[in-house]
Amino acid sequence: MLEDVWKEFSENEITHSAAHHLLAILELSAKRGYARVSDVAKHLQITTGSASTNLKSLKQKKLVVEDDNKFLSLSETGRKLAEGIVHQREVLVQFLQEVLGVSTHQAEVDACKTEHLFSLETTSKMQEFAKKYAKASKK
Repeated sequence: MLEDVWKEFSENEITHSAAHHLLAILELSAKRGYARVSDVAKHLQITTGSASTNLKSLKQKKLVVEDDNKFLSLSETGRKLAEGIVHQREVLVQFLQEVLGVSTHQAEVDACKTEHLFSLETTSKMQEFAKKYAKASKK
């Protein structure tokens, strides 16, 4: 049984890179009202070609939509996924800083590395634990 657990890693809905592409579209759309491939590339500090290749996969998964004017937006599923990743990052940063005492910088780095990997169940339990820990610490 445990021998097969490692296979679940490859069953994640999206890769680390794909998560950042979704987040870039979410952030750019909120900030500017639009996002294009070139904007995503600049935001992520990668080439336009790399952004285009990565976004093609997200379009095929119907997480990203491109209109006739080449403006990108997140589908409903893509938006929910991106917002979930943001929430998971916030929970992870809080847990790492407040419970484990990790520095702000390192907490953000580690949360970024893992934000799309944790299940909703694990994220929820970490959030509950952090709240209980904070209450117990105040006593």
